[in-house]
Amino acid sequence: MDFLSTPELLDIDRQHVWHPYAAMPNPLPMFPVKSAQGVYLELEDGRRLVDGMSSWWTCIHGYGHPRLNQAAKDQIDRMAHVMFGGLTHQPAVQLAQQLIRLTPEPLQHVFFCDSGSVAVEVAMKMAIQYWFNLGQPQKNQFLTIRNGYHGDIFAAMSVCDPVNGMHHLFHDVLRQQFFADAPQIGFEQPWDKADIDSLAQLLEQHHHEIGAVIFEPVVQGAGGMRFYNPEYVRCARELCDQYDVLLILDEIATGFGRSGRMFACEYADISPDILCLGKALTGGFMSLAATLTTKRVSDAFAQGEAGVLMHGPTFMGNPLACAVALESIAVLEASDWPGQVSAIADQLKADLAPCRALPAVRDVRVLGAIGVVELHEPVDMATVQPQVVKAGAWLRPFGRLLYTMPPYIISTNELRVITRAIHGVCVSLSGG
Repeated sequence: MDFLSTPELLDIDRQHVWHPYAAMPNPLPMFPVKSAQGVYLELEDGRRLVDGMSSWWTCIHGYGHPRLNQAAKDQIDRMAHVMFGGLTHQPAVQLAQQLIRLTPEPLQHVFFCDSGSVAVEVAMKMAIQYWFNLGQPQKNQFLTIRNGYHGDIFAAMSVCDPVNGMHHLFHDVLRQQFFADAPQIGFEQPWDKADIDSLAQLLEQHHHEIGAVIFEPVVQGAGGMRFYNPEYVRCARELCDQYDVLLILDEIATGFGRSGRMFACEYADISPDILCLGKALTGGFMSLAATLTTKRVSDAFAQGEAGVLMHGPTFMGNPLACAVALESIAVLEASDWPGQVSAIADQLKADLAPCRALPAVRDVRVLGAIGVVELHEPVDMATVQPQVVKAGAWLRPFGRLLYTMPPYIISTNELRVITRAIHGVCVSLSGG
């Protein structure tokens, strides 16, 4: 491959490459990455940035981990891909075994997907077809909570926040779902069952047409980086049982230790009927997701009209991705990830605390390896992004949120580069 000069690369990128949540041509600053190793991104101009985003929350082991690299090299010599229809292979079967072992006991069946959005799509389709198979096709609506985010495809968008979410422009063309008030009681605040009254009322009134409740347990991610009381999750499980509605938990962002537990639903000590996983599943190496469900749900499909779940991605169960995911889980379990996440949380709380006193800051919150500074006003990416890069960090703020989800392997000094960059932005926005 012939490499472009940096000016050529940026010019072609600006004119022809459409980036996430961007316009064409893209007016925002773009930073070409030459390589990535550990917690560092090396830019084409030689600058090294501490990555506070884990590449959208995926690279929990950092970049270029030798065991993940070797797993990919070993697998690619055997086969990079083979169709999953009518065929199976060691990496997918062993990965399914590991996911069943790690997740709550009732989850016994694994459907592999291409991405987190597709995992949510499969979960929703699974719920609709489940009730159809049981002779209750009217139970095809979904109930969720406001401020949620579940992906960018149309089914997933229909259960994202319809007013404040990034997909509100599509509101009039999306299937209209039921939305309960977002939980208001914080993670460590005293529980009050009134916090779930809105969800309970909607279930009481509409359970005959609701197939499933779907939400992100304990941590609402891209919808606002909000942390709420685990008792909400436990009570939601009880309500779903009471009204005979399935519970889908979206742990795409929280899975594999990010919240301080392997899966955030463990804080509530419950199991969903359907669980969506993704992001950190391969340690950020490549795209792979999974939708897990119970025997109760899967047993209904053999008796349905179709006799099967009507979904089958072309790259489902990709051997290369599954092999890397297996090794990522092995690396995670061999590490002291609970200690690493706890140390990150302690440092984030200490380092970000001074932001609370600044006029531009509305709130500071930390849970596990997630640190959030919420501002009063939305950030101007054209000015904030270069400021963060100049400070030696890579962050991708959105809306009013400055946040970090660093790799678990990050050191104290490396994390301080990130927290200083966040504090510096807050000082600037406060007129300092």
